[in-house]
Amino acid sequence: MARGVLREVLAEFLGTFVLMVFGVGVVAQVVLSSETKGTYLSINLAWGLAVTLGCYVAGGVSGAHLNPAVTVALAAHRGFPWAKVGPYVLAQLAGAFVASFVVYVTYFDALNAFDGGVRQIAGDLATAGIWATYPQPFLSTFPGGFIDQVVGTALLMGVIFAISDARNTPPPAGTGPVIVGLLVVAIGMTFGYNAGYAINPARDLGPRLFTALFGWGSDVFRAGHFWFWVPIVAPVVGAVLSGWIYDGLIGKRHPGTEGAVSQP
Repeated sequence: MARGVLREVLAEFLGTFVLMVFGVGVVAQVVLSSETKGTYLSINLAWGLAVTLGCYVAGGVSGAHLNPAVTVALAAHRGFPWAKVGPYVLAQLAGAFVASFVVYVTYFDALNAFDGGVRQIAGDLATAGIWATYPQPFLSTFPGGFIDQVVGTALLMGVIFAISDARNTPPPAGTGPVIVGLLVVAIGMTFGYNAGYAINPARDLGPRLFTALFGWGSDVFRAGHFWFWVPIVAPVVGAVLSGWIYDGLIGKRHPGTEGAVSQP
């Protein structure tokens, strides 16, 4: 791997780690304290802050994708090299996995006090949802859950396309991560009920792999009618779809552009 690509991959790893260690950490605090040390609102706010901080950590080196769906969408619509997609995605997954381990170690005693050392996926003492997302009992895997993740990720990626479009109304230099963080808060507060708004394959798969290996077992992949594949596939579909929508309605409609699309 070329030195420049390695530097970007390491930045993606660390940026995703920062995103996930705060994001998973806040869910652990809320669940393990039985909501005496936080609520759904604090989860939304902390995830937004986590995204902002992760973007600031990695943005100057890798562009702070921190999300395989973002990486694929930028390759499909903005000329990001396809050869870098695989290394970026692996780094993002690794960052999410390591962050999951750090939260687990930090909250190990609290976790045992909560569930008595018996790791559960469902029920009153369930803790698997601290790490990965699981659907509400009423939500169908397809089309309901799939649509949920497509819509959430399309909203995320569409606004990212907008704020990175120099011919639109981009935010002041250096403030993009704050806008993206606020965007994640908005998505969580409006589209989080169905299935926890993963909107990021690494955010869900990395922690799910961790739980499978550290006490919850392979049932984390069977739970929710094999829900696990939805937060992997649907966000990529939503992110790529949002590129076509944004460019078709905005990106290619700027006066004098003659169909050109700006690069992020």
